[in-house]
Amino acid sequence: MGYLFAVTLLWAFSFSLIGVYLAGQVDAWFSVLIRVALATLVFLPFLKPKLTSKPLALKLMLIGAVQLGVMYSFYYHSFLFLSVPEVLLFTVMTPLYITLLNDALNKHFNPRFFAVALIAVLGAVAIRWESLNSHFIIGLLLVQGANISFATGQVTYKRLMATNQLDDKTVFGWFFIGALVVASACYALFGNTSKLPSTPTQWGILIYLGIVASGLGYFLWNKGATKVNVGALAVMNNVLIPAGIIVNVLIWNKNADIMRLSMGGQLC
Repeated sequence: MGYLFAVTLLWAFSFSLIGVYLAGQVDAWFSVLIRVALATLVFLPFLKPKLTSKPLALKLMLIGAVQLGVMYSFYYHSFLFLSVPEVLLFTVMTPLYITLLNDALNKHFNPRFFAVALIAVLGAVAIRWESLNSHFIIGLLLVQGANISFATGQVTYKRLMATNQLDDKTVFGWFFIGALVVASACYALFGNTSKLPSTPTQWGILIYLGIVASGLGYFLWNKGATKVNVGALAVMNNVLIPAGIIVNVLIWNKNADIMRLSMGGQLC
């Protein structure tokens, strides 16, 4: 659990850094590409291709492509439609996706999770009931796409490493390479070269997010995921929510509607 708690504290600041300094100012596809590229560079020196079978390397690349590449594509664009606290609150569905996916892989179904999912959606809607519009719905759906991608990566990495007793750092480079393939393709297809970082602050935040939050953060989080059961992993995903909201409200968003966020959060 120590790895997961450490990364929770680390990531609590990432949401606000993206929402305040990058969203709408720096092209989201470029942000994703730089963040993933820097994280890849961190782990390339540890990579030992000769000690990793091709099937295992491909599986790790696929997991990275989904958990990081696809997830970031949804996640970064959600900030264009939602506030930072809303993005955080709507990640409440991730533990449900983790449990549902794990149950599906184990061929076990628990209908109660659908009821919980419905309550969570109602909580999300309650937060913006007075200004509910298509803009909000798009943001909510983008966050769910990110949640599903993140949950899929966590569960599959945990299961894969359980059957392959390897040193995580010697194979984790494949994870980032897979994410880099997705990020590079997305930027080549959809990137806007007129919205590159224009200030030292934006570049500094991207470097920090790439090397520390992504490089160190995802390695420690996935390593932590292999050391706890699925229930504990699901719970730790939701610890990110209050931590991120507290940081955002105290430092950047002091005028947030705390009452409405609290009511919606209780339903979520």
